[in-house]
Amino acid sequence: MKILYATSEAVPFCKTGGLADVSGSLPKTLVEEGEEVAVVMPLYSTIRNKYAEQLEYIGYTYVNLAWRHLYCGVFRLVQDGVQWLFLDNEYYFRRDGLYGHYDDAERFAFFSRAVISTFEVTGFRPDIIHCSDWQTALIPVYLLDEKTRTDYFDGIHTILTIHNIEYQGRYGSSVLHNVCGLHEGWYKDGTIRFENDVNFLKGGILCADAVNTVSPTYARELMDPAYAHGLHEVLQNCSYKMFGVLNGIDTVRYDPNKDPALAKKYSAKRLAGKKACKAHLQRKLGLPENPDVPLIAMVTRLVGHKGLDLVEAVGAELIRADIQLAVLGAGEQKYEDYFRWLCGNNSNKAAVYLGYDATLAQELYAAADLFLMPSKSEPCGLSQMIAMRYGAVPIVRETGGLRDTVQAYEAWCGAGNGFTFAHYNAHDMLHVIYQALELYYTDREAYNKLQQRGMTADFSWNRSAREYMRIYRYAAER
Repeated sequence: MKILYATSEAVPFCKTGGLADVSGSLPKTLVEEGEEVAVVMPLYSTIRNKYAEQLEYIGYTYVNLAWRHLYCGVFRLVQDGVQWLFLDNEYYFRRDGLYGHYDDAERFAFFSRAVISTFEVTGFRPDIIHCSDWQTALIPVYLLDEKTRTDYFDGIHTILTIHNIEYQGRYGSSVLHNVCGLHEGWYKDGTIRFENDVNFLKGGILCADAVNTVSPTYARELMDPAYAHGLHEVLQNCSYKMFGVLNGIDTVRYDPNKDPALAKKYSAKRLAGKKACKAHLQRKLGLPENPDVPLIAMVTRLVGHKGLDLVEAVGAELIRADIQLAVLGAGEQKYEDYFRWLCGNNSNKAAVYLGYDATLAQELYAAADLFLMPSKSEPCGLSQMIAMRYGAVPIVRETGGLRDTVQAYEAWCGAGNGFTFAHYNAHDMLHVIYQALELYYTDREAYNKLQQRGMTADFSWNRSAREYMRIYRYAAER
């Protein structure tokens, strides 16, 4: 099967979130499973600057977008058996940053239209186009639109993965004709209309042959108005083609026994190196070097749905416990100010790095004894899986992929691989943190079993890739 994976970001080329990790890992695993895979994404200036010598120019075409007739160059790079295709238009993509521009609707409408306009240039005509989030959600719409006029696209099917439904690509109704170049019928019949706006994600959900989310629990949660950000009825009506597939992680990249970022490598069988990593991080962050005090880490975007208001509500109480707290992240000003204040007033017990540093993130995973993710919503979450791979026992709220990957410790039988709480309540969170600390201090053997269980769990992409192949076959039969 020929699969074209369309994405707005992917490691190692560019990253703003978990989508990039998925886009970098899943195609590679599909190739290992014997499939023919290409990934298509915009040629951002950061990619052009870093990979210029490796990019092969293979041709160009012109893309029609409303009244515009736009140049689109195509470059190629082959890595790990995956064909990477980069679509070039300097006006749209030679800018600082991937998102947040005034014309993002136009930029990603162009990208979506270009994806289905470059098959002859690339020589790659797929059986399946796998789309990701709102930035590529117009691809199923454009494909269905083209199928009404030509049989060239017959036999090409689409699936759409929703990584986070909070981001939908919602714009004023004027973009339908002036930007997207779609007939008003798509708006009038409700396919792409949401209230009085155009909603890219809604259009993709309705037009794709299959839709999936990044964990089974999140797929169920999206049927609930509390989680679906207004699209619950759309998803309920599409439940017949809805799937939940838990993401994996790149177990080669995230391997404490091989990670070059670590002060000392270690494994589930040889944990001594983790103590060296902890000491290194304590020195690096200016915390007292103490091997016995439990280090709680957070690597997170500092935004509301990550549960940071729970941390803020009980932070002063938590910091009085015999712990150290290390936080890495950036986001909303109020949360940055809070952690700056908390750490400034407790510099011997807490440290924060405001921003993102990939090496420091790896060092935090390796140093941490406990890893805190109290998310209000978490479609899948990769951090808890990475943390477990590095021997940090997770403390999470039971939502989305957190619920699917972390099972609560049961003292009576020793089962589980972490600590969980169900209700979105600060003191429920604090209670399970205290439970984790008690286990760490009073029953190190039981704590070590949780640690070992997490480090040896199978979070690889192989299982997920097989599930995606099942969805591809379902879509191809529609």
